[in-house]
Amino acid sequence: MARRLLLAALAAVLAIALAVVTSAAAEPGTWQHVPVPAQVRPQAAMNEAVAFGPKKAWAVGTDAVGRSAPGFPLLLRWDGAAWQRKGLPGADWQGELLSIAAASPTSAWAVGRDVAGAARLLRFDGRSWTESRPPRGVLLDRAVAGGGETWLIGSRDGAQVLLRRDGGVWRDVPVPPGSVYGLHVLAADDVWAAGATGLGAAVSHWDGAAWQQTIVQGFPRAAVSSVLAVSPTEVWAGGTDGFVGGPPGRPIPPLLVHFDGQSWNRVAVPTTFGSINSLAPSSSGGLGWVAVARSQKLGPPGGPPLIPGPDFLSWDGQAFTEHDEPAVAGEGESLALRLVPVPGTATVWSVGRAEGPNGTFAPRILRFG
Repeated sequence: MARRLLLAALAAVLAIALAVVTSAAAEPGTWQHVPVPAQVRPQAAMNEAVAFGPKKAWAVGTDAVGRSAPGFPLLLRWDGAAWQRKGLPGADWQGELLSIAAASPTSAWAVGRDVAGAARLLRFDGRSWTESRPPRGVLLDRAVAGGGETWLIGSRDGAQVLLRRDGGVWRDVPVPPGSVYGLHVLAADDVWAAGATGLGAAVSHWDGAAWQQTIVQGFPRAAVSSVLAVSPTEVWAGGTDGFVGGPPGRPIPPLLVHFDGQSWNRVAVPTTFGSINSLAPSSSGGLGWVAVARSQKLGPPGGPPLIPGPDFLSWDGQAFTEHDEPAVAGEGESLALRLVPVPGTATVWSVGRAEGPNGTFAPRILRFG
């Protein structure tokens, strides 16, 4: 009897210990700061990244930017352990790399702009980066890839243009009314565009022949800059709400909208002010993460009017969980955060720039998972 009681007691203790371990393992993780290489000079910033797996990613930006100096293009590569700065053969120009996109590990494109304002277009073939001739007369802003496709967002003679890589050349694609700030490319005949018109925030869908546009928030100055298409009955878009009037410097509320195949509806987020500037899928393909720049909440009665809000929101299909970016010694909060999921994993990168000392800025790279 005594032995049975002892065994039962040990089993109970083991069960409790296992439950504690399981609970600890199930607790949500945190975002971690990942340093940039020592070769990156002060006053640098990251703009965008792309990941192919746990041991391979690229990030672009600019460094050595002075009050009157334009800086130099910055290219970093992740090898699974650390970020390393990579040279750009033949890139002896000053300026900035603005965006990077990849249709596959052996086909990546980066766009930038030099000190003279001319477009720069770089191509990676799986072995090396080389300069490529940009489309004539086009200033490039972003590159977007998906579904084996690569698209460019830019402008020509002051008017916005969209270009698609087709048969080794860049071909113009009609632009939906208003402005396009972000694309999600699923296939040549299945592209979603986030933007704005004079009527408010707009999302447009390209079926290979024409755009179908919907105003998702009919209010002046409302806009969406990121769109994530999960399926024909699940599309998300994020940006900022809009308003007219109010005191100077008044913060703007974030805007997150969802399409269920029939209509667009606003989704409440647990922060009062800020800009949703990036959406990222989960490992299963649905919405996984939302990045909120300059996130603020209304303060408690009797306290400060505004308090910091969450920098990231994770979505489990039912509710959001709030996450804060880690504190970094000598730096302030992030000014912009762009999410980059790592395929086949639950890991997510976030790249951008943060406030530095004395009005400067610093590169910011974060990782979750």
